[in-house]
Amino acid sequence: MSEIPETASGVVWQSSPPGSIYDYIRVASFSIGPDGLVDQWSKRAVELFGVTAEEARGKDPVEAFMPADLRERGHHRVREILDGKEWTGLVPFRMPGEDRAHGIAELYVMPSETQAGERAALCIVVDVRALRRIETDLAASQAIFGQSPFGFLLFGTDLTVKRANRRFATVFGGSADDHRGRTVHDYLTRPEADRMTVALKKVLETGESVADLQIVGAAPGSSDRRHWSVNLYRVHSGSGRPIGVAGLGIDVTRRHNAAREAASARRNLALLNQAGARIGNSLDLEATARELLDVAVPGFCDLAAVDLYQGLLTGDEAPPGRWGSSHDVGYGAGSAELRRVAVASAVADTPVRVGKPRVAGDDAKTGADAKTGDDAKAGDGGPARTGPAVGATEHSEHSEHTGHSRHTGPTADLCCDTGPVQVGSVHRYPFNSPCAGALRTGRLRTVPGPDGSLVQSTLVVPMVAHDTVVGLVQFSRVKGSEPFGERDRALAGELAARAAVCIDNARLYRREHERALILQRSLLPPGDPEAAGLDIACRYLPGTVGSEVGGDWFDVIELPGHRTALVIGDVMGRGLRAAVAMGELRTAVRTLAQLDLEPAEVLSHLDEIARGLGAPAGAQQSARAHKARGPELSEVYLATCVYAVYDPVTRRCTFANAGHLPPVLLEPGEEALLLDVPPGMPLGVGGEPFEEVEVELPEGALLALYTDGLVESRDHPLDEGLSAFRSALANPGRPLEDVCDHVLTTLDTRHGEDDIALLMARIQGLPSEAVGDWRLPREPRSVGRARELARAQLTAWELEPLVDTVELLVSELVTNALRYGEGEIRLRLLRDRTLVCEVWDAGLVQPRRRRAKDTDEGGRGLQLVGLLSAAWGSRRTPRGKTVWFELPLPDGDGLAEPTVDQLLSMF
Repeated sequence: MSEIPETASGVVWQSSPPGSIYDYIRVASFSIGPDGLVDQWSKRAVELFGVTAEEARGKDPVEAFMPADLRERGHHRVREILDGKEWTGLVPFRMPGEDRAHGIAELYVMPSETQAGERAALCIVVDVRALRRIETDLAASQAIFGQSPFGFLLFGTDLTVKRANRRFATVFGGSADDHRGRTVHDYLTRPEADRMTVALKKVLETGESVADLQIVGAAPGSSDRRHWSVNLYRVHSGSGRPIGVAGLGIDVTRRHNAAREAASARRNLALLNQAGARIGNSLDLEATARELLDVAVPGFCDLAAVDLYQGLLTGDEAPPGRWGSSHDVGYGAGSAELRRVAVASAVADTPVRVGKPRVAGDDAKTGADAKTGDDAKAGDGGPARTGPAVGATEHSEHSEHTGHSRHTGPTADLCCDTGPVQVGSVHRYPFNSPCAGALRTGRLRTVPGPDGSLVQSTLVVPMVAHDTVVGLVQFSRVKGSEPFGERDRALAGELAARAAVCIDNARLYRREHERALILQRSLLPPGDPEAAGLDIACRYLPGTVGSEVGGDWFDVIELPGHRTALVIGDVMGRGLRAAVAMGELRTAVRTLAQLDLEPAEVLSHLDEIARGLGAPAGAQQSARAHKARGPELSEVYLATCVYAVYDPVTRRCTFANAGHLPPVLLEPGEEALLLDVPPGMPLGVGGEPFEEVEVELPEGALLALYTDGLVESRDHPLDEGLSAFRSALANPGRPLEDVCDHVLTTLDTRHGEDDIALLMARIQGLPSEAVGDWRLPREPRSVGRARELARAQLTAWELEPLVDTVELLVSELVTNALRYGEGEIRLRLLRDRTLVCEVWDAGLVQPRRRRAKDTDEGGRGLQLVGLLSAAWGSRRTPRGKTVWFELPLPDGDGLAEPTVDQLLSMF
């Protein structure tokens, strides 16, 4: 027995199958006795005629329910029925108390007998209106079901097909009746059939419709993937009982392909937009290659690798490779050395045999190009990726957390067949390989994956920028991913081209950057400057971070007598032009320093030189020429400078200032203070003399020279910067390098707004035991006395190997002082990193080296001094002059003994 439905008349037993005709029509019955009157009256008759059993029993049915004009015929039919005849016909009927016909009933009358054997009749009545509705609904249903252009199925409660329309049979074969009793597993693959079954059960159980259920499958005998949109809804009987599920299937393959094409176009645009935003953020070649793979994997492909020409990475000035339209021109015929700089993979961490090019130096031969080239078949033009690669992890998660096995995972070279290439390896592609061909021609190639590999196909794309091939990128998809199509080829070329331009820009930047560094390093003291009696540390930060050149400079220049010139300057302006001007001024300072002039004189000469810089050819270096040049050129070469000369013997330092910030001095146990050095006019202005200030510096004091970029910015006035700088110099007992770092990290320098130069020196005067100082009377025996004093001092210093040379040279210099000089003679020996000997006198005539004639008995003393010493010279002093020579210490690089030819050259 089936379920028991509820009806308006109560509970009835239901044994017929769902969808019985009796669920849609109401059959009423009544009986007529031998007297022709109503004997029994059913409940359905009550519903149909609206008359209760009490009202109907005992009445003549003809008189009660038939119109007056039909009663005669009605009585005739009743008599015939009671005589034993059956009758079926349409009978108009009226409700009691009404004159006009109410409806038409289909009446079926069957003769019967009472218990006493008398003749009676059983009448079955059906309302014709219900039948007409059923006919109309059936015709409409048949029209919709049979003539629908969409596949239509009716599933029973057991989820088998009860009915299918012709359209469905056209797609899946056979006639509509052939599909009765089948299930969805007869049409779909198991995963899709299971999905469909779950949806059918849900609709049948809950009554909730399912709209646009996407199902993928194939028609019998066809391998084409079809996409259907299925709508499901529950079907009920006339009594409201569920009798099955109706399914309407629409073939949306074309719509799906169009949507896929649109999604692919959107994806390509998004990838290009992402490439524009992410590729080229770094002016580093390797970083740019990695940025390309960050965009491509996994959004575009499953595996990727980038090779750049080795010459490109090593700074070779020659372009790595060029190609033209008329003939193929390649760097090294397309087989030059390349370096694998980046690899990305979205597949699982399983070694993938993707091939490797020939390693540099390997002469192994390979076969001809394997069915590759530009005519290789691609996909169907649909570049969208419908699913992750076989064995791949989830793209976004793998990208963020594992970096696609970035740079350390399985490497890929997808057009050869010998093994993987590691990141950083230098290799060559065989001449006949697709990769070498792509490099030679500058054209993209599609290469099928090697046999037995997970790789389905590879796009080999040369990276071309400004008609220059800079490298090669390979994009691969593994089996199970969407094949590469024509749009993919175009997108791969665009990605490679964008990366190539960025890489070429990075190459040009690196070349210019290296040149700028070479220029800057040539303009600054090499390494850590050293000076007698000074511990020195320095820092330089150019304001132009991109080129790392600027107009600030500092210098440490060794002067005779173990003295040191400390220089710091600032050319107005930034960048390369300021650096060039700075280089010219620095060279001029070094040249002037070798003349051993006073600091004020050095700045005066430097001011004249600065005013002449940039003058047109033939213009005189004068104030008139300076004014004629106009303000633009003169402003470029305006500069400030501090020039200081430190004597480690006296620990006195002489300063001269040309418009620069004052030096800062920090004495032990005291606060840092600004030295009161009169600020003259900047270099290049001219017309004003410079003043000198001499300051005695205590042992252990800290002297700081700096440029305004350290203490001044747009947000901080100069006074605040100077105060912060003085505070940052506290605790001077730390190592000088640490003090420099502390200053730069403490001050808000706003690096990038201006150049920064910092030169710091800790005072360490020569100890008294390293100085020998004597005064000699102006008499001939002073020559012998000078030799004795020098010998004794060198013996005390344990420099006996230098005794003979020093005695000879001291004798020559004292003799010249007696012969050509004036006043008292002073002999001084200084021992530090070298040995310096100085002879002072009050004469103003500078010694001049000359070549003596063969007949001259003298005139060869200075030649001998120049031959036996490492360096010699003379300088003016406030009270005369000083002649000096310098010798290396024995434990240093010894001075070579003069050859016979050198000695004979003096004669």
